[in-house]
Amino acid sequence: MTAPLNGVMLDRASFDTGDLDLAALHAVANWTTHEATAPAEIAARIADADVVITNKVVLDAATIDAAPRLRLICVAATGYNNIDLAAAARRGIVVSNVRAYATPAVVQHVFALILALTTRLRDYAELAIDGRWSASSHFCRLDFPIHEIAGRTLGIVGHGELGRGVAEVARAFDMKVLIAARPGDNTVPEGRVALPDLLAQVDVLSLHTPLTARTRNLIGHDELARMRPDAMLINTARGAIVDGQALADALRNGVIGGAGIDVVDPEPPASGHPLLAPDIPNLILTPHVAWASREARQRLVEEMAANIQAFVSGTPRNTVNA
Repeated sequence: MTAPLNGVMLDRASFDTGDLDLAALHAVANWTTHEATAPAEIAARIADADVVITNKVVLDAATIDAAPRLRLICVAATGYNNIDLAAAARRGIVVSNVRAYATPAVVQHVFALILALTTRLRDYAELAIDGRWSASSHFCRLDFPIHEIAGRTLGIVGHGELGRGVAEVARAFDMKVLIAARPGDNTVPEGRVALPDLLAQVDVLSLHTPLTARTRNLIGHDELARMRPDAMLINTARGAIVDGQALADALRNGVIGGAGIDVVDPEPPASGHPLLAPDIPNLILTPHVAWASREARQRLVEEMAANIQAFVSGTPRNTVNA
C-alpha cells in the first residue's frame, strides 16, 4: 500500500486530553480525528479508511465488512475484545494491539488501592477534617484497624506482563506471592495453585487475566465466600471478570474485608450499577484509570505509530489473531 495512509481515530479523547505529543502518529498517516464515536457513526467514519485507531469503540463484523479500504486496525490498548477478529481475518485485515506500555502505571495503581485499603486512608482522611480529630482527647484516633502488608499473602490471577510486575513489587514489600493456575486448566502446573485453593489462602487477590469466556464472572458469590473475611479483592483487569452484585453483597455482609475496583461492566456504568451504591463499606472505586498516567499514554501513542510503520514496511508487529 502506498503511503500516506488515510487514518481515522475513532475515540481520541479516551487516551489523549490534549496533553500528548502525536507527532509520531502524524508521521505515518493522514488522520481524521474524532473525540468519540457513537455506534451509529462508525460505518460512515471509517468507510474510506486504510487504518483505524480505536480504544473501546466496537468494530463488529458488519462494520468491518462495510469498510472496503480498511487494512489495519490499531487498538489503543492491550485488550482487543471490542474487535471481531474472525471478521478481520476473513478480510485479511491486520489487527495490532499495544503491549506492556502501562505496566508501571497499573502496578502503581494496584498498590495505591492495596495501601489505601490496608491503612484505611480514605476513612482517616475524612475523620481528620470532619471534626472528629479536633474533638479527640488523644493526639491520634484509632477508629479503624490498620494493617501492614509485609508478611501477608498476595494471590495473582493472570501472570502475564502486569501480573509479573505486581508480583515483583509485592515481594519488595515482603509479601508472599501465590500464582493461580489458568482458569479452565485441567492440571495445575508446578509453581501454580488451583484458584479455589488459592482463594482460601490469600490476604489480597489481584486480577490481571484477560476477559474470555472462561474468565467472565470468574469471581462470584462462591469464590468470594472462599476468601477470608478480612481479605481484599483488587481488579484492574476487566469489569466482567467479577460479578458486581456478588461483590457488593460480599462487602455489605462482611464476607470479605474490602475491594479496590478500577473496572466495572459495562463502562461507563449506569446509575443503578450495584457497585455505585453509596452504602457499600470499604470499597474504593476508580473510573478505569489504572493505566492512564501521562507517561503510559505517551508510550501508547509511540507504540501505535511503530505498529503502523511496521505494517507499511511489510512486517506487522504486535498482531493478534482470531
